[in-house]
Amino acid sequence: MKRRAATPMLAFAILASLASPCAAQSAEEYYNQALSKQKAGELEEAVRLYTKAINKDDRMIMAYQMRGAAWQKMRQLQQAFDDYTILIEQDDPYFRAVGYFNRGIVNDIAGRHTEAISDFTGALKIDWKMGAAYFHRAVARLKSRDSTGAFKDLHQAARRGDTDAKKWLDLLSPSWREAKP
Repeated sequence: MKRRAATPMLAFAILASLASPCAAQSAEEYYNQALSKQKAGELEEAVRLYTKAINKDDRMIMAYQMRGAAWQKMRQLQQAFDDYTILIEQDDPYFRAVGYFNRGIVNDIAGRHTEAISDFTGALKIDWKMGAAYFHRAVARLKSRDSTGAFKDLHQAARRGDTDAKKWLDLLSPSWREAKP
């Protein structure tokens, strides 16, 4: 039996498929997939994809931030702490402030209130307008039995628009709005 020669188009398609491997995904594509998985609540898959994005481009700072958030939600606090520490080590002041803030949350959840206070202070040194950092530092100070510092931080947070701080102060000290800053 005689074999038929492949048509020129088929031969070209076969050669083309052998010559070019499947296009590898970029760090950005992995990041976007991870973000979708995280939004859908598929945290383990999100972490896996953020890690792939980071392996492709270890300068993709947002992937560290979001992977840290996923770790934190899964209560994998050491992994979240490590990712937030990477943010703190960056030159970008925004990411450093966010890293300090988020690491402060992790430290507070872990019961390391003194370290949490230090991290929230680090965030405020970079961005003194961050009302949420004042609020969470107040909470950590209350847990550390520093009610004077906590009260001052609640005032700062409320003055910067933090609604939780305003609610707490309305309950604890209804005349706080008339007090001098």
